[in-house]
Amino acid sequence: MTSPAFHAATLADRLSGPALKLIAAINITFAALLLVTIMAVGARAQDAALPACTGVNLLEELAQTDPDAHRAVLAEGAEALNGDAILFRIEKDGAAPSFLFGTMHMTDPRVTELPAFAQDAFDASDILVIETTEILDPAKSQMALLARPELTMFTTDERISDFLGTEDEAILRDGLARRGLQLALVDRMKPWLVSAMVALPECEMARKQAGQPILDIALAERAEAAGKTVVGLETIVEQLEAMASLPMAFHVRGLVETIALGDRIDDVIETMIALYDDGRTGLVWPVLRVFTPEAVSDDGGYAAFEQTMVTARNHTMAERSLPLLEAGGAFIAVGALHLPGEEGLARLYENAGYTVTPVYE
Repeated sequence: MTSPAFHAATLADRLSGPALKLIAAINITFAALLLVTIMAVGARAQDAALPACTGVNLLEELAQTDPDAHRAVLAEGAEALNGDAILFRIEKDGAAPSFLFGTMHMTDPRVTELPAFAQDAFDASDILVIETTEILDPAKSQMALLARPELTMFTTDERISDFLGTEDEAILRDGLARRGLQLALVDRMKPWLVSAMVALPECEMARKQAGQPILDIALAERAEAAGKTVVGLETIVEQLEAMASLPMAFHVRGLVETIALGDRIDDVIETMIALYDDGRTGLVWPVLRVFTPEAVSDDGGYAAFEQTMVTARNHTMAERSLPLLEAGGAFIAVGALHLPGEEGLARLYENAGYTVTPVYE
C-alpha cells in the first residue's frame, strides 16, 4: 500500500526539509512571542496599506490532489487525545470553574476574534493566565534580554556562518538579501533570533509593525480593561534557555531551511491558522508528518525539540498554574500545541484530579 507521505509528494516538493516543522512548531509556540519582544514596535504602518495574505491551505489542497492521503491524515488526527478543541472547562469541588484555552501567537483576525463560547468563558473568569506577561512591557523584557546577552547573541568569536557549508551559506545570503538583510548584520545573532525575524509572512510582519496585537496581548489588554488580574507562567529568559539547550546545528539547519522557503512560508502559516480556526490541534503533527516525514524523525531533531519546547514546558506550566486552579475562576491561555496529547495540559490537569471537559459551543 502506498504511503500517505508518497501521495503528498506533489505538495511536499513545495517545501524543504525540516522547515515546515520548524516554522509551525517554533512559530506557534515561541518565535512570534520572541518577535514581539525584540521588535518593540517602532514605526507604525497604516492599516490601509497592509499587504494581503496570500497563503493557501495545504490540507485542503491535499484533499483535492489525493483524497486517500487526506483521509489518512484526518484519521490520525482523530486519534490525538484532546486534539479537537481549543477550550476546556476545568472543574473540581470547592472551586469555581476555570478554563484552558489554546492560543496562536498571531495577529490574524481569525485568531484574535474569540469564538462566542471562548468569549463567554473569558468574561466569566477573574484571572487571565498567559505564557509570559513580559510581552506586555517590551522595555522590561528587553532589559531582561540585555542581562543575558548570550541567549540572543554569540558572545564569543563564533558566528552563524561558522556552522554553514558553502551551499548553505549561499542559500542564507540570498534569502536574507531578498528580505533586505545582509548576513554580516545578523551573523553574530543566535540562529533562533534570526529565525524569528524571517519565519513569518509579509502580511503578518506588517500587521505587527502596524501595532496590531497577537492574540495573547489582545487578551491581556481586554483583561486589564475589565479589571482582571493578569498572570504569567514563564519568563522570556526561561523560554530562551530552553531554546538554547538544543543543538546549535539543529537551529542553524532550521534557519537555512526556513529562509529557503521564501514566499511558501505563507502556505505553511495559512495551513496552521486554518487548523487552529477549526479547533483541530490534533491534526498539526499528522500534517507535518505527511508533508515532511524526514523532519519529524529523530534524525531531524524533532523528538528533542518537542520534548524541550512543548512537553517539558507543559509540565512547568501545569505545576505553576495549579494554585490558580485551586483558587478558581482562571482563564489559562497558552499556545494551542500545549493542550493535546498524553502529556498535554488538558491531560496533566486530569492527572492532578480535575474534571476536564472540552467546550465546542
